[in-house]
Amino acid sequence: MEGETRSTFETLEVWKMARDLRIKIANLVKTFPQEEKYRLIDQIVRSSRSVTANIAEGYGRYHYQENIQYCRQARGSLFELLDHLYVALDEQYIPSNLFTDLKAEAFRVIEILNGYINHIKNQKTVC
Repeated sequence: MEGETRSTFETLEVWKMARDLRIKIANLVKTFPQEEKYRLIDQIVRSSRSVTANIAEGYGRYHYQENIQYCRQARGSLFELLDHLYVALDEQYIPSNLFTDLKAEAFRVIEILNGYINHIKNQKTVC
């Protein structure tokens, strides 16, 4: 099995990008105040994890429409993550330059995810 190339969600560029964002978020929340552990930290971590999880689950469904629906849920989680980042900015847990960078990265993932959704739609019409 080692060295074998298999097509899985792990090969998707959108999943890789979302994973990178999730890792950045996981490291970021370690700097938040402890009183946010069960509030903002929990919510921001859940939304960032939901993105990669939904992309992976949709990929595993092997049905175009189901895959698209999971990708749409992932997109919704990205927008939820953005809102949580605004809360972190407003509470002064993150500086504005970091917020701007993370927001731009989230929108890059959204853009690639939209392209992936369109790709799935096109595959559906070809078959």
